[in-house]
Amino acid sequence: MITTRVDLTNKQIADLRAMVSDEVTTNESVLDQHGRDESAFPPMRPSAVVMVSTTEEVSNVLAYCNQERIPVVPFGAGTSLEGHVVPIYGGISLDLTKMNRILEIRPDDLLARVEAGVHRVALNEKLSSHGLFFSVDPGADATLGGMAATGAAGTTTVRYGSMRENVMALTAVLADGTIIHTGRETRKLSAGYDLTRLIVGSEGTLVVITELTLRLFGIPEKMAAAVVRFPTLSDGVAAATAVVMSGIAIARCEFLDAKCIRNLNVHDKMSLPESPTLFFEFHGSPQGVEEDAHSVQEIVGEFNGSEFEWTSDEGQRRKLWQARHNAHWANIAANPGKRGVSTDMAVPLSKLADAVAAAVEILDTHRFEYAILGHVADGNFHCAIMSDPTKPEELVEIREIVHEMTIKIIEMGGTCTGEHGIGAGKIEALIKETGQEAVDVMRLIKNALDPNSILNPGKVLST
Repeated sequence: MITTRVDLTNKQIADLRAMVSDEVTTNESVLDQHGRDESAFPPMRPSAVVMVSTTEEVSNVLAYCNQERIPVVPFGAGTSLEGHVVPIYGGISLDLTKMNRILEIRPDDLLARVEAGVHRVALNEKLSSHGLFFSVDPGADATLGGMAATGAAGTTTVRYGSMRENVMALTAVLADGTIIHTGRETRKLSAGYDLTRLIVGSEGTLVVITELTLRLFGIPEKMAAAVVRFPTLSDGVAAATAVVMSGIAIARCEFLDAKCIRNLNVHDKMSLPESPTLFFEFHGSPQGVEEDAHSVQEIVGEFNGSEFEWTSDEGQRRKLWQARHNAHWANIAANPGKRGVSTDMAVPLSKLADAVAAAVEILDTHRFEYAILGHVADGNFHCAIMSDPTKPEELVEIREIVHEMTIKIIEMGGTCTGEHGIGAGKIEALIKETGQEAVDVMRLIKNALDPNSILNPGKVLST
């Protein structure tokens, strides 16, 4: 097991250069780029960055690193929020961004096969000419391999599901270089253990994903967006819960508190009233979309919702949702020099209002700036807490606050992470949530697939 930093020798770097057609670099700016993600975790440089172009190159690199006991941290876009790509123990950052080919689009089967380095937005641009789209939308333009590794979800999960529901099959490489293929292109599958679902969400600790077969959807005939304001946070959360329980097939339902709205107005040059707000999106036929919008308007009115506005204008719809996707960066921009610690707790829908209230109660007893937003239609909400990276003691204090909130959520029957993953920050919370016995089973799986613990050490499970 790797427990101390590993720096590569000149010979090891030369050996790796002979294995790949692209680049192995120790350039300082490239090392810096690969030593951090969007989390508040302190950056740490890898010893080298290895850029691969094929599954076979990944296989060769992993076999060598396993033999040499070199830590390997897979890298895509670096947009993760739990320190996933930070190379805690040095070694190499395995950059898969050159593996960016869309290998196959099969409209009749509603499937696409892509390499792990393909970005979400690029895929949807290509799919649009076929009248199709890939539904999982975490906001950031992440790579699809990274999205699968972290089990990403996002704004559309309430209607279309997360990566766990939309990855049909995988090609992946084990720590010893063995290439495996999991899943099938069929909508039903009962053959053996579900290795695809094991790999999705494993955060680079079990395998390196190199190819994915993805489920697609037809672009809806009509899409419309709506906004509604509330006097209090609890009114908005309760309204979102009631809308979902009504059975209306909303495509998105997002909640932003007044602080988020204020920050978005500045960041995206908007003029939304600064009050707790729900964003909705509806997909379907023109008549169905209109009926859904009116039904939602009636429901939110029962929870003091006001100024309900909806539009099917494509430009306005895109502007609204782009602003929602920018919320993370808008909150950071409003706090110059700060980094954001973003929680992503989730609870059963009936507990959502109580969970948000409990989080606010805890946060209000501390000194840090925060904002609350999230995909409340599926019980998942985020607390964005601002930390000064020049004061490491702040991050320690915020981690304690997050742990306090997380324990409260787990006691409500919830989870410490709905979509961001465990990473390096929620290892203790995972034990609290699942129990030590379940974590011990995870450790058995990890040891069986990666006995030398070279794959993303220090993440998910304690070393």
